[in-house]
Amino acid sequence: MSSQNRSKRSSRSRSSISTSISSSGSSTKIAQLLLLIGIAVASCLPGSEGFQRFSEQPKYTEVNPAEDTLLTCKVIDKRGTCSWQKDNKPVGIYTKKYEWASRMPTSDNGNVLHLDLHPPPVQLGGDCSLWIRSATLDFDDGLWECQVTASDFTTQDALTSQPVRLVVRVAPQRPRLEYEAVHVPPGHNITADAGALATVKCISHYGNPPATLKWFLGDQEISPIHPQMNATEPDNPRTWSATSVVQVSAMRERHGDILRCAAYHESYTAKSVVVEARLDVKYAPSIRLIGSPEIDLEEDKDALVLRCVADANPPASIVWRRAGRSEIASLQETLQLRPVGRRDAGLYTCQAQNSVGTSEQLSVQLDVKYPPKIISAGPDRLTTAPLFSPAAFECLADGNPLPSFKWVQRMAHGSKYVERGSESRLVIDNVTYEYQGEYECRATSYINGQERVAISDPVSLQVVGAPQVLRLHPSLHTVSVKRGEAASLTMVVCADPRPQRVAWEWGSLRLEAGSGIDRFRADDMQPDTREDCYLSTLHILHADEHDSRPYYLVVENERGTDRHAIHLIVEGTFAEPYEMSYLMGVAGGCMAAILLLVCLCIYAIKSKRCCFKGSTGYKSSDKDSEKADLKSRSDSTSGPQGDSIYTTPAGFHHHQQQQQQQQQQQHAAAAAAAALHAASQHPQQQYPGHGSPEAMKSVPVLRTFGGHHIA
Repeated sequence: MSSQNRSKRSSRSRSSISTSISSSGSSTKIAQLLLLIGIAVASCLPGSEGFQRFSEQPKYTEVNPAEDTLLTCKVIDKRGTCSWQKDNKPVGIYTKKYEWASRMPTSDNGNVLHLDLHPPPVQLGGDCSLWIRSATLDFDDGLWECQVTASDFTTQDALTSQPVRLVVRVAPQRPRLEYEAVHVPPGHNITADAGALATVKCISHYGNPPATLKWFLGDQEISPIHPQMNATEPDNPRTWSATSVVQVSAMRERHGDILRCAAYHESYTAKSVVVEARLDVKYAPSIRLIGSPEIDLEEDKDALVLRCVADANPPASIVWRRAGRSEIASLQETLQLRPVGRRDAGLYTCQAQNSVGTSEQLSVQLDVKYPPKIISAGPDRLTTAPLFSPAAFECLADGNPLPSFKWVQRMAHGSKYVERGSESRLVIDNVTYEYQGEYECRATSYINGQERVAISDPVSLQVVGAPQVLRLHPSLHTVSVKRGEAASLTMVVCADPRPQRVAWEWGSLRLEAGSGIDRFRADDMQPDTREDCYLSTLHILHADEHDSRPYYLVVENERGTDRHAIHLIVEGTFAEPYEMSYLMGVAGGCMAAILLLVCLCIYAIKSKRCCFKGSTGYKSSDKDSEKADLKSRSDSTSGPQGDSIYTTPAGFHHHQQQQQQQQQQQHAAAAAAAALHAASQHPQQQYPGHGSPEAMKSVPVLRTFGGHHIA
């Protein structure tokens, strides 16, 4: 049986004896005797000769002031005597102060039951644990040892436990922060320049045991630069001071963060006390611009508010400057221009400065838009230019953005405008009367998508020179009427000075303005809506197909002559009794011609097969001869086509005579053949009726005029 089992049996024996003694209070002597017998029996059990040893030694213990605590010490096979030492000094057993955890049984009056035998009573079961009642710092705090004397003087099995500390707790003072050896009151700042290391110390005084210190930056725990240092207080060696040091990198991102030191101690009501300070990181300013214009700013219409926002510690001062100027534009964070003007345009620069440094410069280019304005248009209000000579106008305008230009001519007969140029300078290389009139310069720009236009005062172009019959669209120089209707041929002529002679010519006839011949009448010139321009009209009554021809207007003044033609087309109509027969005759003639052509083709094919059978081929010389014959015939029937020209009075008639001779030679035969053919087809129709110019001539006269033959 092991020694442990023997110890258990011995404990059970002593327990049963103690129970018996307490149950029979009347025979105390018998109980004492039985106790001595039990002790003797237990000491005589097998294995009692082993060395005594610790089964449990005392441990580090903390106790609050005025509270009880137990220092545990248990011995196996204990035969010696237990005792305790504090700080290497023996401690006695005192009621209500130092008491054994396991004591001898007591009587009803509380006295310990014992025999007057030696040695004195010992603890039962080897339990040497000690109760410390109402612990105090001064008497109980220290190093405690449990000791057991040897079984006898020859065994030498005395026991001494490891010294353990009994700590009587004392709540430490509130921790405090120190920065650069200066106390930082709670809620104050720890100021450091950006980029530096801030070394902060946390100290907790007069605690037992020393408080446990931890650091937090914001919500994150950070580590100190070395483990916590604890030391006894010089003026109270039984209490301790705790010191912890941390280093924080001062970065601008950490400006305003909270640095906390937390002291943990069981004596604190909340188990911990926290002290904190705010990080005050000094750094040079950085700036940003707010309110930079995103659309065009228009003069006297829009306002500008620019803010230069600085991020700096300590706060920075703001300076606004304008490029090219020495004076300061503003010392405020906000630069206001209400409203903006063109003089406010320029480069504006913002900069901030504090005790740490100076920020970079931020700039904004202010571009103020304003609508175009005409400065001048000319060179003169009135410009006179000879006909067919160059003329120029120039327009100067101011605006932002730079405007585009357009020159327009205002037509006198309405609100219609004709565009003449798209640049600031208008150059007319060849001035004609069409260019005479008033001109406007239009300067156009766009601000925020809206069109802005400035129009100059009108400038005039006066054209002087020989007359000019205006060449309008060809469709305007052709007049169509039905047979028997009246025809009015009107043309516009411009001249400065006014034309001296105006006449209408056709065939061999010439009709002066203001006169008439039978069915023909020429009106006097009437003023046109355009300056220095006139209307000339020829009236023809009862027009027939013989009136279909060009009619020339000839004008002349002291500077020259001009002529131009207008064509009259008379749409002929047929008499009602002959209309259907005429159409049937034409249709029959066409059918007969087609049949004859088919027969000739068939005959030619058959003849070729018979007559040219076996021939070697067609010679190229024959083909060339036919081409030459055709070319000679074409040349004999073709001739130069006349057209209207600009000329001086001296050369006009000579050119007219040459043209008429050529036309007479080319069209004489064709005109005669046409007349004979017309007479054969309509023998009942003669030359124009009574009163026409043709009826006044006994023999038809053939003349050429303007590239047309006239009978």
